Amino acid sequence: QVQLVESGGGLVQAGGSLRLSCVASGRTFRNYYMGWFRQAPGKERELVAAINWSDSTNYADSVKGRFTISRDNGKNTVYLQMNSLKPEDTAVYYCVAAYFAGRYDYWGQGTQVTVSS
Repeated sequence: QVQLVESGGGLVQAGGSLRLSCVASGRTFRNYYMGWFRQAPGKERELVAAINWSDSTNYADSVKGRFTISRDNGKNTVYLQMNSLKPEDTAVYYCVAAYFAGRYDYWGQGTQVTVSS
């Protein structure tokens, strides 16, 4: 079992930055694929960014060049640095973990990000 706890959400003006953090329980954090999903009201859930055990990353087209995902295996933590935020980035952001690629079995409780125009 993996438990995930996110932090760092909040209200920011367009053009601003936020950094989300997610601390994972468990001793085998380094073996997991980690990612961030988001869901805005009335919209489908979207995978925003993901990182694997070798620090290979991928991003949704909507956030490329603005968001950066990273991980610190010594701290069991994954980060999402979000720059140049836009109102359309407003959503609940969820930290996720997968032992097998694409199978995100573990979810955090979510953290709200609100970007005002």
